[in-house]
Amino acid sequence: MNTDNKLTVKVMSFSYRKGIPEDNSGNGGGYVFDCRSIHNPGRYDEYKQLTGLDLPVIEFLEKDGEITDFLYNVYAIIDTHIDRYIKRGFTNLMICFGCTGGQHRSVYSAQHTAEHIYQKYGIKIELLHREQNIEKTFESE
Repeated sequence: MNTDNKLTVKVMSFSYRKGIPEDNSGNGGGYVFDCRSIHNPGRYDEYKQLTGLDLPVIEFLEKDGEITDFLYNVYAIIDTHIDRYIKRGFTNLMICFGCTGGQHRSVYSAQHTAEHIYQKYGIKIELLHREQNIEKTFESE
């Protein structure tokens, strides 16, 4: 839980097969975006062992522009929300991206969203790719 009165955004990728992540901040919510409508690289053998952090998967997802259009709309929603949370002194927001296996589309979306928020606001971002067991914190020094 954040106790310094500055906004921390937790961004997560997950598999719907393992359930929607719980918000442990005490805030009780945030956003859950469903990436399952986006063309799935996991259906192709050459991408099965890769994740949304790997260049071949990134290129696959960006090729038709579908995921960038999706994230453009996500950013429009969350940027407004973050602006308000900062002005109101809120300390926690959770933004989750789910797909079938929590490996490709949701990982790409969570990673790019965390980077977008950090670049735009410079606030603390706790990034968790739950099914990949990867954690990263973006924080100003």
